[in-house]
Amino acid sequence: MFTGLVEDVGRVRAVEVTTAGDKGARRLTIATRLADEEMPLGASLAVDGTCLTVVRWVKGEVDLVAAAETLAVTTLGRLATGDAVNLERPLRVGDRLGGHLVAGHVDGVGQIAARAPRGEAVDVTVACAAELLRYVVPKGSIAIDGISLTVNTVDARGFAVSLIPHTQLMTTLARKDVGAPVNLEVDIIGKYVEKLLGGHLPAGGLTLDKLKEHGFA
Repeated sequence: MFTGLVEDVGRVRAVEVTTAGDKGARRLTIATRLADEEMPLGASLAVDGTCLTVVRWVKGEVDLVAAAETLAVTTLGRLATGDAVNLERPLRVGDRLGGHLVAGHVDGVGQIAARAPRGEAVDVTVACAAELLRYVVPKGSIAIDGISLTVNTVDARGFAVSLIPHTQLMTTLARKDVGAPVNLEVDIIGKYVEKLLGGHLPAGGLTLDKLKEHGFA
């Protein structure tokens, strides 16, 4: 479990395809100051919002493996030597929860649709599929490339967030151009609520017409 507060921007030193084919698993070697402290084998590390397992550690560097399924639903398959990545170690019991609950399980890939300065901040609009947008609400939380951000607005095509100067400095998102893909993890609480209530909702789902029919709107 993570919080979406990026601790370091690491650098990919090597990418190794460990099984045959373009969709085979990949071993990523990443240099980071977080690895100045020992990372036990089997430990977790979020790379651009994707929870991966440490398979080798030396001071200043770790190797992690991204399985075929991970490569299929995230941007990690596009990583190359020299690329910068957002990194976060797992939340420890007793730590302050400064962002929001992030599982490190990416729900899908979105695309930066627009960006524009607003004072010292940068507004970023992300386009994504409808099946993800159903969980995105104004003033709610979302993780973009592992960064916990507050949703400003939502429409039928995507949503917008603002990057304060600290976020611009400490993460990779402000450096990404329009058209760049990004990993998205929606609010885990929303997904669980939908799952738990699913068996109790009327056929066709909960709509405004059904709320009016039963006197709730």
